[in-house]
Amino acid sequence: MRKDHRSECVINRMVEMFGDKWSLLVIRDIIFVNRRHFRELLTKSLEGIASNMLADRLQRLIEQGIIIKSDDASHKQKVIYSLTEKGIGLLPLLMEMVVWGHKYLPDSRLRGLAQVLEEGGPKLWAEFMAELRETHLRASNAKKPTRRPMKSKRISAMQKLQAAYEPALAKRKP
Repeated sequence: MRKDHRSECVINRMVEMFGDKWSLLVIRDIIFVNRRHFRELLTKSLEGIASNMLADRLQRLIEQGIIIKSDDASHKQKVIYSLTEKGIGLLPLLMEMVVWGHKYLPDSRLRGLAQVLEEGGPKLWAEFMAELRETHLRASNAKKPTRRPMKSKRISAMQKLQAAYEPALAKRKP
C-alpha cells in the first residue's frame, strides 16, 4: 500500500486509492450484483476488464482492506471475495454517484437503478448496507454458511437494486 501521498487532503487520498479506471467498477460488481468469484467478475463485467487487470485490482483492494479473499467452501479450487466493513462503507458514496449521474448524465443505461436509489433514499441504503454486512461479513467470519430463518415475502433491498440493474446487464454488448 502506498505510504507517500501527494497531500494529506482526503479527496486526494481517495483519488489515489480509487482513481484508476477499474477499482470502483470491480467494487460496483461485488456490491450491486453480488459477483464474488474471479470468473464472474471477469466474464460478466459490463466494461470487459482484462484478466491481468482484474487480478491486479483485486489484489490492491485486498491490500487496502476493502475486500478479503477466502477459500470457497463450495469448491476447493475457487476463492470468494467479500467486502470488509471498510468496503461496505463505500456504498453511500457509490449510491450518491449513481444518483448524481442520473441527474447530470442522462444517457446512462442505469436509469432504473438510479431511480430506485433516489426514491429509496437513505432508508433503502441503510437496509442494503445491513444486507451486505449479513452476506459479506458473516461469510468471512464463518467457515460454514448458516441458514437464516425465513423472513416475510418482503423484497430485500438487494433484490430491488438487482432488478433495477438487470435491464442494463441484458443490453450488454457481447
